Amino acid sequence: MERKQIEARARDYIARETDADFRVEVEQLLAAGDWAELEDRFYRDLEFGTGGLRGVIGGGYNRMNSLVVTRATQGLCDYLKKTFPGKTLSACVAYDSRRYSDVFAEMTARAFAANGIKAYLFSSLRPTPELSYAIRELKADTGVVVTASHNPPKYNGYKAYWNDGSQVTPPHDTGIIEMVNAVHEPKLMPKDEALAKGLIELVDRRIDEPYVAMVKSKLFRPALIKEMAESVKVVYTPLHGTGALHFERIMGELGLKVVTVPEQRKPDGAFPTVAYPNPEEAAALKLALELGRAVKADVVMATDPDADRLGIAVPNRDGEFVLITGNQLGSLHLDYILLTRRELGLMPPRPAAIRSIVTTSLQDRIARAYGAECRECLTGFKWIADLMRTFEKEGLDFVYGTEESYGHLIEPEVRDKDGISAAALTAEMTLYWRSKGKSLLDRLEELYLEHGYFEERGINKYFEGPSGMDIMRGIMEAYRRDQPASFGGIKVAEVRDIKTGKRWKAGRPEAAEKVDLPASDVIQWYLEDGTVLTVRPSGTEPKIKYYILLRTAVEAQAASAQAATAQALEAARASSAKKAAAIEADIRKVIDR
Repeated sequence: MERKQIEARARDYIARETDADFRVEVEQLLAAGDWAELEDRFYRDLEFGTGGLRGVIGGGYNRMNSLVVTRATQGLCDYLKKTFPGKTLSACVAYDSRRYSDVFAEMTARAFAANGIKAYLFSSLRPTPELSYAIRELKADTGVVVTASHNPPKYNGYKAYWNDGSQVTPPHDTGIIEMVNAVHEPKLMPKDEALAKGLIELVDRRIDEPYVAMVKSKLFRPALIKEMAESVKVVYTPLHGTGALHFERIMGELGLKVVTVPEQRKPDGAFPTVAYPNPEEAAALKLALELGRAVKADVVMATDPDADRLGIAVPNRDGEFVLITGNQLGSLHLDYILLTRRELGLMPPRPAAIRSIVTTSLQDRIARAYGAECRECLTGFKWIADLMRTFEKEGLDFVYGTEESYGHLIEPEVRDKDGISAAALTAEMTLYWRSKGKSLLDRLEELYLEHGYFEERGINKYFEGPSGMDIMRGIMEAYRRDQPASFGGIKVAEVRDIKTGKRWKAGRPEAAEKVDLPASDVIQWYLEDGTVLTVRPSGTEPKIKYYILLRTAVEAQAASAQAATAQALEAARASSAKKAAAIEADIRKVIDR
C-alpha cells in the first residue's frame, strides 16, 4: 500500500475514533513516520469473521479498539433489525479480564442502546459460558462477549452469539459480516442516558445464581461428593482470568478443598506470570504444578482467561504430575458420563455425543461400547452447538460435546464450551474412580487396553504481517494442487477436502464422494495404518495448524498380568511415537521452506 493511502486511512481513523488513547497512538506514529507499523495497522480492516473479531489491541483499522468494536456492533444491530423487523430486541454483553475488555463491553452496550436494543450488561467480568447461558435464560436475541480467549496479552476479541446461546453460524454469520462491512457511522448513546431509559440493565446475581445452580444440578453423585470431598484436594489457577468467581464458589459449596494459586488468582490482562495464558501449554501451569506438588494435590485444574477451557494434571504412581490432554480428558468425560448414566438408570433413549473432526476417534469407540452415537463436526464450538440443534430436530439426546483444544460441554443449557461445569464434573469423576481404588490415569489405561492406544500431536506455524495470509493460502493451494502420496513413509489411503466437499481414494479424485459438512478450508489425509492427518488455517490467529491422530493396537489387551499389560502399552506408545516423529518430519519440510 502506498504511503498516501496509508496516511489517508490513518487520518480518517483519527477523525472517527472517540477514544483518546487509540487516537494518540496513530498520531504519534504519523509524527514519527513509522510507515512499517502504520502499514500493518491500516493495510486492511480487521476482519469480522464468522465468529466475530480478534486482533492486537491498538489504534488503527486493523486493530482492536473502540471504533472497530462499535462499527461491529452497529453491523450486528443492522442485521438484527433486518432479520426481526418490528420485534423488540435485546442483547447480553459480558467481558473477561483482558485490557480494554470493560471499555469495549460498555461501548458495545451503548451501541445496542443507541439502536433501541436493550442491553443486559454484566457490571464486572464473567466467564464466556455464563454469557451463553444468559442469552437463553433472558431469551435475548443476540449476545457479545469481549474476550480473546487464551491468546497472548496483546490481543483482544469480540465474539457474537445468536438467540440460542451459540456463536453465529450460516446464514447469519455472512449476513452480519455484510452489514458490518457496510457501516459508515456507528451510533452510540451515553451510558447514563441508556440506564435512565432502561436500554442498559446491569445483570449479575440475576444470572449468577441460576447459572451456579444449573452447574451443580448436572452432577450425578452428590452423595459421593459429600462423603468423599474431605479426602480430595484441588489446586486451581484461573490464569489471571474470570474463572475464580464461580469455580471457588461451586467447589466450596460441594465441600471440596480448593487451593488457588495466589499469584494468578487476581484478574490481570497483562498475564504477568505466564507468556501465554493457555491451559494447553505446560508452561502456563508451572506455578499450579509447583503448588500441587507442595500441597500433595489430587488434581490440578486450570481455566483460560474467559473460563471456557479446562486443563488438568494428575499425579502418577510416583507422585509426579502428568498433564492430561484435551483429547484424553474428553474421552474420560464421555466414558464417565455414559458409564454413570448406565449404572444409575439415566441413559436416555438415543444418547449421542459430538466431537470435532480433529478430536480423537477414541470417543467414537467409547460411545459405541455403551450403545451411543458419536458424531463429528467442524472445528469450533459453534459447530457443536449447530449439531445440538440437529439432535433436537432428530430426537437424539445430547450427552456430551468436546474438541481437542480443551473445550468440553456437559449441559444443553449452554451452547459453548464450559470450563466451569467441566471442572465440577472432573472433580466428581476423580472421586468416583478413587472410590473404586483407581486414578484417572488408571482408567485412561483401561480405555487404551480396550480400544487401542491413541496419541495426538499438533504442529503450529505462524505467519505474521501483511503477507501472512497469502503465504497460508499458498500452502493450502499447493497441497490441493499436488496431493502428497505419503507421510512418514506411510501411504495415503484416502483424502477428504472439506473446502471442496469431496472425499476420494488416493489417486482417484474423479471418483470422489460428497462430504456432508459445511465448506471449510480443511484437508485431511487418512493413512493406510489408520492415522489421520489434518491441516487447516486457524480461524482466530495467523497460523496454520496440523493435527496428527494415531491409533496403535495394544497386542496384549487380554493379558492378566499387570506387567504384561504395562509392557504392551509401552510398546504401543513407542510405535506411535516413532510414526508421529516421521510424519512430523515430512510436514516440517513443507512449512519450514
